[in-house]
Amino acid sequence: MERNHDSYVSPLSTRYASAEMQHIFSENFKFRTWRRLWIALAKAEKQLGLDVTQEQIDELEAHKDDINYDVAEERERLVRHDVMSHVYAYGQLCPKAAGIIHLGATSCYVGDNTDVVILREASRLILKKAGQVLKNLAAFAEKYKSLPCLGYTHLQPAQLTTVGKRATLWMYELAQDMENMEYQLSRLLLLGSKGTTGTQASFMELFGGDESKILEMERLIADEMGFDGVVPVSGQTYSRKVDGYFLGVLSGFAQSAMKFANDLRILQSFEEMEEPFEKNQIGSSAMPYKRNPMRSERICALARYVIADSVNPGMTAGTQWFERTLDDSANKRIAVAEAFLAVDAILNIYMNVSAGLVVYEKVVNRRVMEKLPFMATENIMMESVKRGGNRQELHEALRVHSHAAAAKVKLEGGQNDLIERIAADPMFPLNRAEIEQMLNPAAFIGRCPSQVDAFLAEVATPLIEKYCGEELTAELKV
Repeated sequence: MERNHDSYVSPLSTRYASAEMQHIFSENFKFRTWRRLWIALAKAEKQLGLDVTQEQIDELEAHKDDINYDVAEERERLVRHDVMSHVYAYGQLCPKAAGIIHLGATSCYVGDNTDVVILREASRLILKKAGQVLKNLAAFAEKYKSLPCLGYTHLQPAQLTTVGKRATLWMYELAQDMENMEYQLSRLLLLGSKGTTGTQASFMELFGGDESKILEMERLIADEMGFDGVVPVSGQTYSRKVDGYFLGVLSGFAQSAMKFANDLRILQSFEEMEEPFEKNQIGSSAMPYKRNPMRSERICALARYVIADSVNPGMTAGTQWFERTLDDSANKRIAVAEAFLAVDAILNIYMNVSAGLVVYEKVVNRRVMEKLPFMATENIMMESVKRGGNRQELHEALRVHSHAAAAKVKLEGGQNDLIERIAADPMFPLNRAEIEQMLNPAAFIGRCPSQVDAFLAEVATPLIEKYCGEELTAELKV
């Protein structure tokens, strides 16, 4: 189809979100789900004794995917009502069943129940992609679980960690998001068929006041659509807080991905790690040597959008007067869809980056060795005390030597000569060789390797096995 270059097109469609996620929010998915809901309603009503025939149901089944958009759109221009336009269009394809389509239902029967189905399917896709990111990072964490690197607090060098252990921090936040998404899915229920104000008065009329049949009708519809049940009470719509719950989870995914991407941007500046950089990729139009972390930057940009967007449903939920108002619709159809599309895009990039992370081990080690003498001062002091030294005097000497060595590095651009200063100080009963033996980075990483092993076994692997079937790869559009 020829692209219209004279109209706005969402970048989420053209640049970022996957075809799978776009399909879930497409018109075809929406209106085909409407028709499945009408079929589920008709089946339940037939089973419970209303005047609905198998022939009518068979006719509805035969045309459930044949959306006659031209008829629906022409009808909507006339009646200004999307649901009734599609009832009419479906009836044109199913003349025998036309009279029983949407029997007893209100617009939210198809609109809201479809939105719940979309929440479920979009969330499942998010979990699948997040699982692949976990799988990529698990392989990375395992490979580098024993490689010492500088840890940071306040973005200042602190005690050592390992490259692999740091990856588990990224993974654990993502794992929590996945578990949060699982929880929301476990609580997700259909609206059911509640009527115009949630009283089911129309079904009381249809079923002659038999409430048990109404309850059974909803159970049958939920079963047909693959849900455990329907909400116990509602106005005309399902509570808009549900959208808030799911966008809160999506905001969590965005936060976790942004944390990873920001860390990687800083590490790329340190030249310790890089995101994948393609052979013909251009980093800068003016500076040919540059290798910018543009994918990580894109994660951060999209994440900010999702975090801000997650405020929308809360404002919508708080302004739903009594049994419902319609000021939710225009906002909801943008806010919910774009949050899922944006997180899908974030995870596409996250998959791509996590599958191709580059570690420059020599740079990592050089940066460790530049700072390790400072970190080893406590060990040097303790060993000197064991050999008869005075702790307070040794502490003061180490403080003076450390500041002098730091000044040489920062003010003169020289090398860190702290070890030479300590070895030359008679207060310390250690020679240079003994001091250098204390500068083994592996002695400063604590339980990092075993922490990685335990995390992978207990947290990451169960989620990976649950959501990773065939290998997913993300082919970025730009």
